[in-house]
Amino acid sequence: MRPSQSPVLRVQNLTVSFGSTRVLENVSFTVDPGQALALVGESGSGKSVTARSLIGLAGRGALVRADALEISGVDARSFSANTWRKVRGKSVGFILQDALTSLDPLRKIGKEIDDALRLHGTGSGAARAARVLRLLESVGLDEPARRAAQRSGELSGGMRQRALIASAIAMDPALLIADEPTTALDATIAAQVLDLLGRLRAAGSGMLLISHDLATVAKVADSIAVMQGGRIVESGPTAQLLTDPQHPYTRALLAAVPAGKPRFAPLSPASAAAEQHGIPAISGVEASGVPVLEARSLSKRFPVPGGNDFQAVKDVDFELHPGRTLGVVGESGSGKTTTARMALGLLNPDAGSVQFLGEPWSQVSESQRRTRRRELGAIYQDPLSSFDPRLSAGALLADALSFGATRSASKHSARITELLSLVGLDAGLANRNPVTLSGGQRQRLAIARALAPNPRVLICDEPVSALDVSVQAQVLDLLDRLQQQLGLSYLLISHDLSVIRHMSDSVLVMQAGQIVESGPTESVFSAPVHPYTRALLAAAPRLSTGS
Repeated sequence: MRPSQSPVLRVQNLTVSFGSTRVLENVSFTVDPGQALALVGESGSGKSVTARSLIGLAGRGALVRADALEISGVDARSFSANTWRKVRGKSVGFILQDALTSLDPLRKIGKEIDDALRLHGTGSGAARAARVLRLLESVGLDEPARRAAQRSGELSGGMRQRALIASAIAMDPALLIADEPTTALDATIAAQVLDLLGRLRAAGSGMLLISHDLATVAKVADSIAVMQGGRIVESGPTAQLLTDPQHPYTRALLAAVPAGKPRFAPLSPASAAAEQHGIPAISGVEASGVPVLEARSLSKRFPVPGGNDFQAVKDVDFELHPGRTLGVVGESGSGKTTTARMALGLLNPDAGSVQFLGEPWSQVSESQRRTRRRELGAIYQDPLSSFDPRLSAGALLADALSFGATRSASKHSARITELLSLVGLDAGLANRNPVTLSGGQRQRLAIARALAPNPRVLICDEPVSALDVSVQAQVLDLLDRLQQQLGLSYLLISHDLSVIRHMSDSVLVMQAGQIVESGPTESVFSAPVHPYTRALLAAAPRLSTGS
């Protein structure tokens, strides 16, 4: 334990406003050395604003007031920008939710982490280089020397997240603020990271954990504060709050966790909206023996500077049938997203082929695919990086509706309002730039954009990874209902095993670019055969409640 027994963080009546809009009101809590407090709540409830306000990053135009804001006993309310730069990284480590936009795409990962050490005057160049490799290894990255020499764009989403965590913990900070630290990670790597965070806590680091994953919270946090509408509505020890929640919103959060739920859940309000808006079903689409998307012996290699090619995917076969969901799970870097990109026709396989709607897809030119692209949509893992930053939310949807012919939002205003409603977003968000939306709101906008051209098949790469459990449940129910109405087929990639089990009819398990196990979802989950599948299921955090 660290010698100081005073709280590493004390917050009393924190209030944050942007102009006349108050986004946080009278938020109070304490984090002691070696203790973890979790903030949970729906997207837009104020969790991330709270975290950023605590380290002087509330944003331009923010008015931050508090009766107390102390970091390791020091009053931080009057910190200058220069003081905050010295505190961030050294006394307070910050793990951001969005790894892709947090890492400099032009710099090598090792350099990013080295800077966190160098700027605080830690060691010689050789000592720092060795520390960088130990940090990368500690967060579960294989071949740390190779990863240190890569840039963020060369890493998978999970690898980027782990590199970001390595940078945040480089100085062994007294306080670690972790905003969705395992969002992009598969169960085995998430377990490693949670164990790492547990070791830091055991060494005396205090932790403020922000997460929509209640199973993760149950494993890590000593206490929980539930946020709604910028206020803390309930707080208490983790076991007590999860087994005997008092506030209706806390009970709703726990009820929304998909673990153990049947394949088709009851309609949520968001799903009911789909029926209300009368989306037309695609006639004649029924489950049959003819796949809508089929891969045969897909293989892909990537060149590695100064070494042999990296085999990202090898001999992958799958069939996706009409109106069905095929789940794909596996560790970060196992080849899931590369497989999805080949299925989308965004990446040409070195060997093998993809058939779409019974016709050649990977074997033809892009000009030949273009007329059918409307029927194959995608929901990406990182919505913000897939949006044109110049366009408003409404313009993004207009672009998808017209399939690139025009960007006139007014021409499609009724349909834009309808799409936003379908995914639980207010029509007023159409005029906002996606960068001003919360992570969950951006993910829902990405789903609305994918639905705009009325596709037959959706490839969903972590479609609910940024959402809290209540909104996640709404979106999963929505996807279920749309599938039933329209005969949509989903290729669903997710690190969240509970989502895969809840949504998928069958599942593929990938490891090191190959399929190691496949079959009906319940068979694979109930009686896994391959050692990696068993390890994956054993590593998944579980939520135990009193219900």
